[in-house]
Amino acid sequence: MNFFSLFKRNLIYKLKKKINIDLQDNIDNSSLDKLFKFYNTDKANLVDNETKQGHGFAKFYEKNLNQFKDKKEINILEIGSFSGASAAAFSKYFLNSQIYCLDINIRNFKFYSKRIHVFGMDSSNYKMMTTFLNKINFFKKINTFDIIIDDGSHILSDQLLALNFFYKFIGKSGFYIVEDYKLLDHFNHLKDVNDISIEELANNVRDKKAFTSKIISDDTINNIFQNNKNIYEYKGNTEKSDIIFFEKK
Repeated sequence: MNFFSLFKRNLIYKLKKKINIDLQDNIDNSSLDKLFKFYNTDKANLVDNETKQGHGFAKFYEKNLNQFKDKKEINILEIGSFSGASAAAFSKYFLNSQIYCLDINIRNFKFYSKRIHVFGMDSSNYKMMTTFLNKINFFKKINTFDIIIDDGSHILSDQLLALNFFYKFIGKSGFYIVEDYKLLDHFNHLKDVNDISIEELANNVRDKKAFTSKIISDDTINNIFQNNKNIYEYKGNTEKSDIIFFEKK
């Protein structure tokens, strides 16, 4: 993605009229699935006016992340936001959250909230990610993310690059989550590098089995082994609905 294309997409995002969800005061936030359905993200059980089956990830998010619901302040990073529907849902469920959205094409983003911060950047680009962290004053103000969700390209190299860069920034008892991490079993083009998959990485960490990677550094691998508390893998509603949660100590 060249600079001009990113600039054009970011400009369209800035000029585009958005739905101000801060004005939506009467939304039922008793369950994450209701919010996923309301904002029409495929994370819901049913989407498109309940005519289409979604991934059904809400129950897994609630099971693992409810501890953050009443926390005074949490920081969420979402890699791959598309229209911003899931970010809108998370902002209504986690009322004390600040949500940072990274997407290479933010012209599709249609929601606005003072607690949702949108950045049109490539999460596989180390320089851009360093710039992003500096833009949000991460090292002085935020320090760690409580939750990181990778729902980006689903391309293996992108998943590994994001994990390598961001895992160290998860706070104590935080979660690194990868959606649709088994899609490369269904679509060959997603396995663009000869390297360890997220599923294989999880199995090795769980079994305390050493491994190497061309993309994930030894420092990151050691960090994962030393700080991993639990790994939770779930099957959603469809054959291609898989989600994994890495819980940090």
